[in-house]
This record gives sequence, structure tokens and C-alpha cells, in this order.
Amino acid sequence: MHERPGMSISHKPLNEQVIVMTGASTGIGLATAELAAERGAAVVLVGRSEIELAIATARIRQRGGCVAGVAADVADQRHVAQIGIAAMSEFGRIDTWVNSAGLGICGPLRDQPPAGVRKLFDANFWSVVYGCNVAVEHMRSTGGTIVNVGGAMSDRGAPLLGVSGAAKLAVRGYTDALRREVEHHDLPIRVSLVETLDPPLVEQAPNGDNGRHDGPAACRPEDVAQAILACAEKPVPEIAVDVPRLRLAIATLAPRLTDVMMERQVQNQTKRDAVTTYTRAALADVSRALPLVALGAIVAAGVAASRRP
Repeated sequence: MHERPGMSISHKPLNEQVIVMTGASTGIGLATAELAAERGAAVVLVGRSEIELAIATARIRQRGGCVAGVAADVADQRHVAQIGIAAMSEFGRIDTWVNSAGLGICGPLRDQPPAGVRKLFDANFWSVVYGCNVAVEHMRSTGGTIVNVGGAMSDRGAPLLGVSGAAKLAVRGYTDALRREVEHHDLPIRVSLVETLDPPLVEQAPNGDNGRHDGPAACRPEDVAQAILACAEKPVPEIAVDVPRLRLAIATLAPRLTDVMMERQVQNQTKRDAVTTYTRAALADVSRALPLVALGAIVAAGVAASRRP
């Protein structure tokens, strides 16, 4: 993030930081908390399950880590406010706040009950809003870093993951706006977005027909943890984890082919059907590019003709 004149932002090493980690009893949150504690940070673990939280806290302490556990539901604004109070009471400050809690719904959009969709947005989007609000209040005078975990290519929806994708897009928009607002007000706070190729599913919610669909495999929590802690020490606006640059380029240049690739990643169709659909998608993108190619050829031919003696 660009630091404007007047902003006083210190870049603390991890072993001097107090880090609040939501979703810390499993997955990405737990991997990040363990790695941060291993590198000397004081960590506040936040999770809904008191049992899982106690196990994670005890394991970090056994390894010599400095840790405190807070059982809370981050979808509840009052609980999130208490997380900030607990962290300040235990360690006296908050240097980095990481929002990584979330759950996932995998299934056709029309099969999703409104209550389930609201529950997902409460956990995946509103928890980020509540966490950021508390973090800003505690950091506005002392400075710090906010890291939100979202999804790469969140501007493209995937079949069976539509609700999760919509929440990811909301997190991206909110994070971008918050970054600009704290910068505009000269607050000593940095805001980063760590994107993963697949949604960080902490729990898999059943779909509307009471069955279960398995989404694509998520990237390794350890890789995401490395990116989160990199932002904690030296923040950047965003980092994409395990997202090949070629895939991002294809998403821009061949959107229809990208749609099909994402669809096939979720819906494992037969090889023959996949080849047929890929071919059609590729032809659709080629047809979009042909006018530009033709125009370029005409311009090149004109330039070549004008240079002839």
C-alpha cells in the first residue's frame, strides 16, 4: 500500500506482533496461528468450537508459543467486539487482525434456502465487516494491519459455488473500499487481501436436496498462512495464492473458456463431453478476437505499404 505523507506506519517483525486470528480452530486460520506463534508472535485464537479451540491453544503452548483463546461467533457483532476487548486485556494492543473464518454452500443456486444463504453471508461477509470495524477502532492511533482472506477470480461465478462466490466478491469490494478510506483519512492502517483459488471452507453446508456436493479441493492452508504472515510484516494490497498467472491471463482474454474451465472443475463431466464443450468455448473466444486480429492485420499491411519505395 502506498503510504501518503503524514501517515506513521511501522513495520513490525512477527516476533514483536500481537495477531488476532479468526477461524483459528481449523484450516487456514489454525495453520496461520501455529506458524505465527512458531515465529514468535503473540496470537489470539478465535473460533466457535470451545473444544477445538482448547486443543489448538494447548498445542501451541506446548510448543512454547504465546497464545490466548477466545470462543466467539464472528457472525455476531457483539461477539466480535468482545474479541477486541479480550485481545487488549491480554496483550495490550493489536498489531494485525486476520479475518479468515467462513463456511461454504455447494449446490445449485435455486436449491439454496434463503436462511442458508443468509447464514453464509453472516459468516463470510458480515464477519469481515465486524472484524474490520473493531480492528480500525483499536488501530487508529497505534497503527496496524488488517488481512482479509478471500477468493481469487471472485468476479467470475462457478456452478454449484454461486453463493460462496457472491460472498467472496463482496469481501473483495469491501476490502478495496476500506483500503482507500483509511488511506484517505491518513490512518496508520494497512489493508491486505489474500486470495485463494478455492473457497476456504471451514464447514460444508448441505444443499437444498439434503445431499452433499464436494467442491474443488482447496489450496494448502500452509501456503495461505505464509502469504497472510507476509502481509502482516510487509503489507501489499493483495496476494493471490496458488493462482497461475496464465490462468489469470486466460480469464481476461478468454472469459468464455474460463467459465467452462471453472464449470468442469466443479462438475466432473465425461471426457468426451468436456472436449466438445471446451472446443465450443474456445471457438467463441476466438470469434470475439477475430475482429481485432483482422484490424491489426489491416493496419500492419497499410504501414508496410506506406514504407515501400
